[in-house]
Amino acid sequence: MRGLSQRVRSMKPSATVAVNARALELRRQGVDLVALTAGEPDFDTPEHVKEAARRALSQGKTKYAPPAGIPELREALAEKFRRENGLSVTPEETIVTVGGKQALFNLFQAILDPGDEVIVLSPYWVSYPEMVRFAGGVVVEVETLPEEGFIPDPKRVARAITPRTKALVVNSPNNPTGAVYPKEVLVALAELAQEHDFYLVSDEIYEHLLYEGEHFSPGRVAPHHTLTVNGAAKAFAMTGWRIGYACGPKEVIQAMASVSSQSTTSPDTIAQWATLEALTNQEASRAFVEMAREAYRKRRDLLLEGLSSLGLKAVRPQGAFYVLMDTSPIAPDEIQAAERLLEAGVAVVPGTDFAAFGHVRLSYATSEANLKKALERFARVLGRA
Repeated sequence: MRGLSQRVRSMKPSATVAVNARALELRRQGVDLVALTAGEPDFDTPEHVKEAARRALSQGKTKYAPPAGIPELREALAEKFRRENGLSVTPEETIVTVGGKQALFNLFQAILDPGDEVIVLSPYWVSYPEMVRFAGGVVVEVETLPEEGFIPDPKRVARAITPRTKALVVNSPNNPTGAVYPKEVLVALAELAQEHDFYLVSDEIYEHLLYEGEHFSPGRVAPHHTLTVNGAAKAFAMTGWRIGYACGPKEVIQAMASVSSQSTTSPDTIAQWATLEALTNQEASRAFVEMAREAYRKRRDLLLEGLSSLGLKAVRPQGAFYVLMDTSPIAPDEIQAAERLLEAGVAVVPGTDFAAFGHVRLSYATSEANLKKALERFARVLGRA
């Protein structure tokens, strides 16, 4: 019988991708629109990274790569995780994927059986629950609260653990809240993973975009229970290159590579050589990251000051490049608020699919001029222009 599978019919498309696509289409139609939607750096990929890709092309490095990534990049990843995250891993305990999203997708496919439970902290990145459900897992949400800075409470997490708990997902710095989890919280969550023998999935894609606090990798506490996921997209402005990576227990990494071998085969070979340059040319890459981080910091402060002057509430983000804004002064719910703002010429992402009800997510990965224009339009919506 023809028709789509139940698992595909039950999967929701990514809200952030959909809203950003709508914003791009409106712009193509000539609409004067400020888009605060995309989780994508507005900087170009650094020149030394692009030059490495050109070298790979000229040297004929255009063939298939192994499913887990080219050996040179896996070696560099093991060194990166040691140097920057304090994790002791071998190249065989690393994997390169088609973006950080595929690392997470393959991971859930590798570890979950039908009915296994995965604890996800809300608000959350929209793809976590869908990936878990697609792999047959059951999502167990544990709320983080704005009055607590969206920092998880380990005691609240502990109460959600059952004999069917297979994994806990943490994301710090966080999308969509911008929260940076304190070391003591991450240590407590890692100890829960050890005590109850489940996986800790640590999504650290925004680790270099940190404005206050310090980044801590919980894999330092629970190395045999932790899968650390990262990628080149955010730190090095390489979103379109589609290179993610992860490290963790060897048997899980091997299973993730098996999923790749039967789906994508491997990530783009040229992009892998470019990422190798980003990781190994530390001086050039550090200069780029510091430049971008300071630009984001200024934009964050500009946006927060502007929202505050309009009476719009938002928890101050410590990392990433997002602000969750309370929409109660604009409309009864976040969807209506997003529609009102779109009519005023500002595209934002409703918090609905993040489980951030009553909020919209604003990305400040855009120019200061765009942020000022967006604030002027917010003022008009509030009748304060």
